[in-house]
Amino acid sequence: MVDLVGRLRVGFHWRGGPELAYADITEWWRDPVVLRDLPAALAALVPGTPTLVAGPVSRGSLIGALVAAHLGAGLVEVRKNDRVALGSDPAFVRRSLPPSYHGGGGTMSFRRGLVRPGDRVVCVDDWIEHGTQAAATREMVLEAGGEFLGTVCVVDDMDDGDPLRSALGVRALLRAADL
Repeated sequence: MVDLVGRLRVGFHWRGGPELAYADITEWWRDPVVLRDLPAALAALVPGTPTLVAGPVSRGSLIGALVAAHLGAGLVEVRKNDRVALGSDPAFVRRSLPPSYHGGGGTMSFRRGLVRPGDRVVCVDDWIEHGTQAAATREMVLEAGGEFLGTVCVVDDMDDGDPLRSALGVRALLRAADL
């Protein structure tokens, strides 16, 4: 396998300025070696044997689908602010994100029947900073009767002392400080 971590670093850029800096990972998707090797590298971090991968929209769904296919597991797309799920329809399990989440909060959801009792679910995403989305995903999986195995991501930007870190079982290929 080509040095995947090296390719991830080369394809990563901080954009913006002092007032608003953001992570630009769009070159990762341009690199066929990253697309080929990323699913296996993330799958190697997954604890246990999942039956489902939960991928928060949007990049978590993209990466989650690749990891799910590699593992032979299903995919549950965890939606944000989906119009159908924003109502009170009991067919959806949902969690509100705090107002501090990217300056506006929001609601995450998936259709209740997609996670069933006995399912073993891992959350896969590109980046974890505060753990807000992964925590909401974990709560929804548990409410639906599934077992939450942990969170696997490309970049870990959580504080080492954050108590949520162990509850989410965070595992990553890179630390943000490495970028």
